[in-house]
Amino acid sequence: MKLDVFGRHVEVSKRDGAWTVFYLGDEGKKRPAADIRIPDSIGEDEVIAFIDDLCHEWASPDKPSVLSL
Repeated sequence: MKLDVFGRHVEVSKRDGAWTVFYLGDEGKKRPAADIRIPDSIGEDEVIAFIDDLCHEWASPDKPSVLSL
């Protein structure tokens, strides 16, 4: 799934039971988001709320929440 995390675009996927998170670049490139770690026990329906809570200090008046892209 692709998300807008308070203005930062990320891709989140689960492979072999583990979540991986990548920052998405403007040129289509991506790099690992080492500062966003999602526990394997988090369900897909909980990912947005978990990242919102984890990264809430990135919020601003114009980017108040995590959104699905």
